[in-house]
Amino acid sequence: MASPAIIPITTRLLTTTSSFLTSPIVEIIVGQGDNETVMTAHQSLLMEAPLLAELVEKFEASGPRRINLPEENVDAFSCFLQFQYTRDYNVVQTGTPGETAEDKGGDELLHHARIYTLAEKLGLPTLQRIAHGKIHKVQSSPNAELSYARYVYTHTPTADTTIRKPVATYWANQSHVLRQRVGDDFKKLCIEVPEFSFDVLTIILDRKLKNGSVDEVKGSARKRRRDI
Repeated sequence: MASPAIIPITTRLLTTTSSFLTSPIVEIIVGQGDNETVMTAHQSLLMEAPLLAELVEKFEASGPRRINLPEENVDAFSCFLQFQYTRDYNVVQTGTPGETAEDKGGDELLHHARIYTLAEKLGLPTLQRIAHGKIHKVQSSPNAELSYARYVYTHTPTADTTIRKPVATYWANQSHVLRQRVGDDFKKLCIEVPEFSFDVLTIILDRKLKNGSVDEVKGSARKRRRDI
């Protein structure tokens, strides 16, 4: 296993008299295997996240101040720490040769989505709102939007319409065009994630019903002919 990398938190302070400066330093080990990364942060800032506060409260007085989060995404957690110190975050893009702006946008979409779901898990609605706002400023390709839709519908609860509804609305508005470019992958997503296809279909049918282009069946359902 590769040696863990130490990521220093070098961000401006919220105020020059911030009380967290006297707070103990906590070591957070994020990820696992080759992606395992060691980060550090002031304990008082971690206490603002209910999930982390529970872990901190389990520290023994004379024991190490260390939290292990092997299942969390390193980049997303790094942005969370940046937010705790600055009340904002920036996603660092590492482009590859030949990569288009839309391709980069796709990576950025997933970065913000991971931060959104991490914020939900940690219990930080303000960070969720910031991540969601950044999502809507990203321009990306149909393939990237498809990957983003899959992530959203497999990592968020059904009740979270804040992030799900815009995704379903986007595909309901654009599916007749986009499916020509990502047809097979779009079909695969609809089959594998039925909640996504149901939400998209519901929006399309509701719109048709509102426009009077769908016959509404009133009363008892029409009987089917049995001699067909």
